[in-house]
Amino acid sequence: MKKLFNSLPFRLLLGVVLGILIGQIANESVMNVVVTVKYILNQVIVFCVPLIIIGFIAPSITKLGSHASKILMVAVGIAYLSSICAALGSMAAGYLIIPHLSIVSDVEGLKELPEIVFQLDIPQIMPVMSALVFSMMIGLAAVGTKAVTITAILDEFQKMILLIVTKLVIPLLPIFIGFTFCALSYEGTITKQFPVFVQIIVIVLIGHYIWMAVLYGIAGLYAKKNPLDIVKNYGPAYLTAVGTMSSAATLAVALRCARKSVPPLREDMVDFGIPLFANIHLCGSVLTEVFFVMTVSKILYGSIPSLGTMILFCALLGIFAIGAPGVPGGTVVASLGLISGVLGFGEEGLALMLTIFALQDSFGTACNVTGDGALTLILSGYADKHKIENVPASIE
Repeated sequence: MKKLFNSLPFRLLLGVVLGILIGQIANESVMNVVVTVKYILNQVIVFCVPLIIIGFIAPSITKLGSHASKILMVAVGIAYLSSICAALGSMAAGYLIIPHLSIVSDVEGLKELPEIVFQLDIPQIMPVMSALVFSMMIGLAAVGTKAVTITAILDEFQKMILLIVTKLVIPLLPIFIGFTFCALSYEGTITKQFPVFVQIIVIVLIGHYIWMAVLYGIAGLYAKKNPLDIVKNYGPAYLTAVGTMSSAATLAVALRCARKSVPPLREDMVDFGIPLFANIHLCGSVLTEVFFVMTVSKILYGSIPSLGTMILFCALLGIFAIGAPGVPGGTVVASLGLISGVLGFGEEGLALMLTIFALQDSFGTACNVTGDGALTLILSGYADKHKIENVPASIE
């Protein structure tokens, strides 16, 4: 039972259920407290967003740059291509499917939330896009100048931010989400849209399997190997990822599954690629987030973001995914600033994104982990074609 209560999806689901139930019976006095606490929690979470961006993007650039071998650049390149193509495919599906879903975007008949009792503003240290540009400049400059001290400082800063994410932000999420759903339930928004959330989760799961099939198909054609010889061994890794919601926690099982696929995978590429891709290849998570933001935008704001905005969001999300923290929901937590800065989401939008993303995050992680096998097959094919004999077993 303790393990169940320690599970993030369970706590999020509990927050959603309690929030909806309380929102149905709450009076105005209760809602005064709800909207005030929700506002303060939102301020704390939003304040952390630029810190998360700097703490994960800049150190990731320095780590990749300090080991800038040719095979590493290929690995990072195909991981980014996989993520951004999954995002663009999800975007195209969103434009085709979401307008036909039964989404009620008008607000007629909704209750009005009471005013906030008191306002505690916690301004961000810098705007979200400034944090992204700063992170990229600092990371690239540290690589270019071989700044050992700054690189070490960034690495320590990343550990500090990861502690903030795991000990503060993520524990606050179920509470924040519970209060947000309480407000949405009080207004009447969430009760109208519940069937839509079920539909989009099913659609996204189908998208995961389609993208995994595409990845393995491309990898098989490029490497001229049968991808089924790899897929048949990946069942334990997929199931482990579903249970742990963490690529890092699944790494040992994923390595075992990939080593059973030697050949067609090269052993050196397995030792090199699987640990690397576990940290930078998040195709399933990115695919999920893109479809979800489009749906949430339609539900809360009455329209899907424009094509140009979505393309920019997908391109930047691929960068964020490479530097996302390796924790459950890490992709969406790292990109909160992107969702608010590029798409203009308010606190209700962020709360809905965090909730529906986390509730299916285990399947997104399973897609990420299983897709790593396809990218490792591409690396094996690349190494064979370029007659690379002795690739190091680790990026460190």
